[in-house]
Amino acid sequence: MHESRGLEERLSKSLGEEIWRLSGLGPPADIAELSSRVTGLEERNVELTRAMEERQAELGAARAANRDLTRALNQRG
Repeated sequence: MHESRGLEERLSKSLGEEIWRLSGLGPPADIAELSSRVTGLEERNVELTRAMEERQAELGAARAANRDLTRALNQRG
């Protein structure tokens, strides 16, 4: 009984999706391509964010070293 209810639900969902697609109201046919593109862009965004954070850390270290060197030169002179 439970198994037949599950099959009915799957069939209903499948038929509903087919009707939705045939009506022209469904998502574009290239939705898989768009989803793949979004995933790729999200991954690239993570990579770029990580790289930016690394560069900001490097810049902060360079600025600190520059301040220390400037301070040392000013104390000598």
